[in-house]
Amino acid sequence: MTLCNCRRTFSVALPLALCAAFAALPALTQSAPPPDLPDAPTPIVKAEPVPTGPTVVIDTSMGRLTCKTFDKQAPNAVANFIGLAEGTKDWTATSGGPKQHGKRFYDGLTFHRVIPGFMVQAGDTVGDGTGDPGYFINDEIDPALTFSVPGRLAYANSGPNTNGSQFFITEAAVDELSGHYTIFGQCDAHSVLLVASIARVQRNSSDKPLSPVTINRVTIVREGQPMPPEPNPPAPATPAPPAP
Repeated sequence: MTLCNCRRTFSVALPLALCAAFAALPALTQSAPPPDLPDAPTPIVKAEPVPTGPTVVIDTSMGRLTCKTFDKQAPNAVANFIGLAEGTKDWTATSGGPKQHGKRFYDGLTFHRVIPGFMVQAGDTVGDGTGDPGYFINDEIDPALTFSVPGRLAYANSGPNTNGSQFFITEAAVDELSGHYTIFGQCDAHSVLLVASIARVQRNSSDKPLSPVTINRVTIVREGQPMPPEPNPPAPATPAPPAP
């Protein structure tokens, strides 16, 4: 056999051997894993906090809103709202003047901003979104407490740690708000329906109702206390005209 013939024989035999070896590999890689391998860990889903604080009852010109507070997750926020509502916390009108002592803050204010499918907002003595009680309190944002459900009661703000008196109640889940606003209460299903009604009154280009929706009175109901009597049936609101 010449050198040339030897080379030709080797070049044919080697590819055939490699093909045979590679053909056996898929059977090895597709074999079932040993039965004694541990199962994948089950992810732990942390339940959202449950509101355990006093109940906030907001009687409005369109009906009653009832919200339970998160006193463990946002104790300062809850205490601030209760103090303003009951008149035990001093405050100063945005327009200036003497400090108010023993005067209930929320009674008589209006919902100055309403957006269908989103939320209703109140707690401003000026009535245009610029009012505050003359001070700010810091955020209390619990990562486990999010805007994943409708009916969240939270403080409006103009940036981090600028909570005062303005609050909003959501009509729907709004996850993009999570981590940016202090949630301090959860309103019941009936309240969410009322929020939807308030949000759909006729409003101007700034989302302010053309006919005021007023907070008649805010009552704080603590453990063991009775709910306040139901107010007189509200007058029907003028609905917004249907979209063209």
